Amino acid sequence: WTQTYKQSISAAYARFTNFLRIPFDKPKYRPAEKLPFIPTEKEIDQLIAACGFRTSTFLTLLKETGIRSGEAAKLTWNNTDLERKTIKIVPQKHGRARELRISETLISLLKKLPKNSPLVFNAKVQSIRSNFAKQRKRVAIKLNNPRLNQLHYHSLRHWRATIEYQRTKSILHVQQMLGHRNIKNTMVYT
Repeated sequence: WTQTYKQSISAAYARFTNFLRIPFDKPKYRPAEKLPFIPTEKEIDQLIAACGFRTSTFLTLLKETGIRSGEAAKLTWNNTDLERKTIKIVPQKHGRARELRISETLISLLKKLPKNSPLVFNAKVQSIRSNFAKQRKRVAIKLNNPRLNQLHYHSLRHWRATIEYQRTKSILHVQQMLGHRNIKNTMVYT
């Protein structure tokens, strides 16, 4: 078991013993620090091009904005202003609400989505994620690029943060874009 897995199991067991009022001295585990996988823009674009329309629109949104997949899945039409070219993000994980600019390309993709629900993508994160995993695997085999199998939704967040930091040289700008309250969280991304 990895140190991270041991930490998770230990935390779950501690909650269980607390519920049963059984004394338990939780061991401390220090997970190894790993560098995140950051794909190239070419790899991201290849994957977006090979996916179905809804998935590619979802991935384009993540690529352009760096928002979390859960934030994208909960994006509503009310929080999407296609005239002003902005979206308002309702935060997850105790983050900050923010308003982000989007491109004309993304706007044209969003306009093609059906508006039969208050949610832009009208699907649960799990169903979008499982569909994405199947498409990613198919594309990795088709393009003979096993690196694509390492690409996850969160990889796009890391990529966007890295690109924004290289462009602006402002960690505070990246922090605000990602919606982090603590700059230490932002440092992981850049």
